[in-house]
Amino acid sequence: MNIVIIEDEKPAARRLKRMLATFDLHIIEMLHSVEEAINWFEHHQHPDLIFLDIQLSDGLSFEIFEGTTISSAIIFTTAYDEYALKAFKLNSIDYLLKPIDEEELGNAIRKYKSRQSQQTEMLVNIEDIREFLINPIDRKYKKRFTIKVGQHLKIIRSDQIECFYSEHKATYMYTNEKRSYLLDHSLEYWQDQLDPAKFFRVNRTFIVHINAIKDIISYTNSRLQLKLLHFDEANIIVSREKVKSFKSFLG
Repeated sequence: MNIVIIEDEKPAARRLKRMLATFDLHIIEMLHSVEEAINWFEHHQHPDLIFLDIQLSDGLSFEIFEGTTISSAIIFTTAYDEYALKAFKLNSIDYLLKPIDEEELGNAIRKYKSRQSQQTEMLVNIEDIREFLINPIDRKYKKRFTIKVGQHLKIIRSDQIECFYSEHKATYMYTNEKRSYLLDHSLEYWQDQLDPAKFFRVNRTFIVHINAIKDIISYTNSRLQLKLLHFDEANIIVSREKVKSFKSFLG
């Protein structure tokens, strides 16, 4: 299987290449911009699969499809971790949320191979995805959460929540009452229920509420450290790949 990586952050591209090497896949090229990608696809045989970042240094990667026709299957690598992922799901396209997890990468590759073996056509509706990213569909997000506490049910408003976090394969909600509550579903499940204007997934372990952020501190390797109003049980670090989108989230 021949693979091309399109990623403007060269350290991220090299890391993905190393991860793909463990799956015995053939990386034939790494491209870093819209212009470079268009030129390459016009003069080379197209690969079986492309790992495609959405935001490149010289524009959105969708511009590549405006400059040339591409027949390869695509797995998106993206820092968009809120409503935008709905677009990928609706279009039957796989995606990997940065920073890329090795297990999720393996699942995406197996999904591609399964579809390939079944000769399932993998259509990419670029216009639908572009429209979804620019003009997200209005939807209702959870404003109240019902938590079972012993024999009682407790109602928690979304503005009472400081963060969601994963620990020892379990998921918790932490509130401004300085209490953690065990939840039934994964962090990924709750992420899809939350208003992306108020909640941001800063890494694989934490989703934080914007109003709970007390301080933002420069951290090693171009990352950021967050201090919340009450939660202090662990360091909350904005991963390097998410710093740019986090700053946009803050406005």
